[in-house]
Amino acid sequence: MTGQKNYKKTMLACYLGFVTQAISANFTPLLFLTFKSAYEIGLEMIALIPLIFYLTQLLIDFAATKFVDRIGYRVCVVISQVLSAIGLASMAFLPELLPVPFLGILISVVLYAMGSGLIEVLVSPIVEACPFENKAGVMSLLHSFYCWGAVGVILGSTLFFTVFGVENWKILTLIWAAVPLYNAFNFLSCPIERLVEDGKSMRPSQLLRLPLFWLLILLMICAGASEASMAQWASAFTESAMGVSKTVGDLAGPCLFAAFMGISRIVYGKMSERLDLIKTMAICGVLCVICYLTASLASLPIIGLAGCALCGISVGIMWPGSISISSRKCPKGGTAMFAFLALAGDFGATVSPAMVGGISNMAGGNLKTGLLAATAFPLILVLGLIVLNRKFIGTEGIDSHTPKL
Repeated sequence: MTGQKNYKKTMLACYLGFVTQAISANFTPLLFLTFKSAYEIGLEMIALIPLIFYLTQLLIDFAATKFVDRIGYRVCVVISQVLSAIGLASMAFLPELLPVPFLGILISVVLYAMGSGLIEVLVSPIVEACPFENKAGVMSLLHSFYCWGAVGVILGSTLFFTVFGVENWKILTLIWAAVPLYNAFNFLSCPIERLVEDGKSMRPSQLLRLPLFWLLILLMICAGASEASMAQWASAFTESAMGVSKTVGDLAGPCLFAAFMGISRIVYGKMSERLDLIKTMAICGVLCVICYLTASLASLPIIGLAGCALCGISVGIMWPGSISISSRKCPKGGTAMFAFLALAGDFGATVSPAMVGGISNMAGGNLKTGLLAATAFPLILVLGLIVLNRKFIGTEGIDSHTPKL
């Protein structure tokens, strides 16, 4: 009987899945200067590491539309944890074993990025398929674990380096690799349901013909872009605006941003039954615009930092909220829809920081100018939500693209 299955174990596995993704995305950047000195790698080469990471995720997101349903959720999600563990662990060994250390780092990054991409595609539909009430609240709480994972990685790694020295980073790498390795056993034994019955989910070609689907894709792109533009540049913004050290910049910038984002997801998870998701997201979008404007236009550094930190609150429900809206509006979208949504979110998160950096560079290195341009992403998201609320009224399957007359 379904009621006898322990879905709390499924939730625990999914929580740790997002913690694993946070480790993959946030740990290696803390070692960039260590790689530079230990392996004599130039900064222009090190800059390739996040690019390779996000491009690999994008490719896996796209490929998942083809193979996940055929292989099955359980096999794929276990593989995601194993790849993450192997990728992280190999970073402690491969650079020393290969004649070109940087090649060893890139191979490790590709491996754990493949695992991270699969996590992003699979964990949300696994939770969506569980028989929980208040799916929007559950989804928001689920995604908060990425935030707490990011905070834990930054704080835990900073503490480890302070106590044991950054020269012992390989030991810490193996410790972080143990998280996905342990979680692989959780996914092997927890109950996992199918999101849509066999043969009843929409094909990618059907999804791509839906006007509604493209609006949902736009929301995900803007959600990923609104989050990543500030998250990726928070440390540099804090350092340049307040004149603090790298360590303080990491703690006051991305760490504070991630903490506020996690708090907002928990708060929405607890209050979601009393809130209209689309209206709440629109309010958060407006708040996000205000935060970007504050960070980019404030003359006082402390006010700019406040705008940066509070931006975490405003973007908190954008990503999980977009997924929940998509599930409501297109319940037969199946795995393909979740894979395309992950692809769209990752695309926004990949392009937007590069755009901020490019515009800042054209403005003579003025980061505030780049962040000002990024205001466009939450603004477009708000406009998209207005169109969604006014034009699309269907909530089931292929009929959900029918606009109001």
